[in-house]
Amino acid sequence: MSACILIVDDNPVNLKLARSVLEIEGHKVDAAIDAESALEYLHETIPDLILMDIALPGMDGLSLTRKLKADPRWRTIPVIALTAFAMLSDEKRALDAGCDGYMTKPIDTRQLPLTVLSHLVGNGAS
Repeated sequence: MSACILIVDDNPVNLKLARSVLEIEGHKVDAAIDAESALEYLHETIPDLILMDIALPGMDGLSLTRKLKADPRWRTIPVIALTAFAMLSDEKRALDAGCDGYMTKPIDTRQLPLTVLSHLVGNGAS
């Protein structure tokens, strides 16, 4: 299954790692380094899935997720939170904001493709 995935992350190392892992799996991967550039991208392209860093400069990832889930154009796009915050309360905050999944950093390169695939299959992407 090949999909278009947007990674929103301001950390170049995390961005490169996630992009490499997902491209090896055959996905088309685009990137945005902050919420504003993600919104610009989304006005042009609707991805099949978004990997969302929670700690973004300016508008944070949870605020951006709330904005996306409130808009009919983007509400059905699965959003997976990526964060270094690993407490149960952090996962609850992400899910309460509208994220469809939650992964902690550092990124587990074996788990990332499986998590992405489970959300793509659940969303009907092909």
